[in-house]
Amino acid sequence: MSNKWRRFEVLLPLAFNDGRAIPAEWLAEATLEVDNHFGAASYETQKVEGYSRHDEVMYRDDLVKIVVDVPDTTKNRRWMKDFKERWKERLEQVELWLVSYRVDIE
Repeated sequence: MSNKWRRFEVLLPLAFNDGRAIPAEWLAEATLEVDNHFGAASYETQKVEGYSRHDEVMYRDDLVKIVVDVPDTTKNRRWMKDFKERWKERLEQVELWLVSYRVDIE
């Protein structure tokens, strides 16, 4: 097993910016896309309340989180960045938050 791992966390909104609910099956589809690519994914259903500002407009979101731990490679980083861009467009978001950091798997 590689000793260089990276955790990716993607925050997905539960509603479009205009207030329409995002279909639950879309959130499941996003999680399964990560799982199908990497062979694992976690989906945290506890809502995270987020606030952000864009062009002087304050946005408030209820969010859920996809988490995946993968070998820290350029290929995996690129795939996650592409995933973020696909889902940002599909969910009609100004931005989607994708964070990553090194993790030690014991």
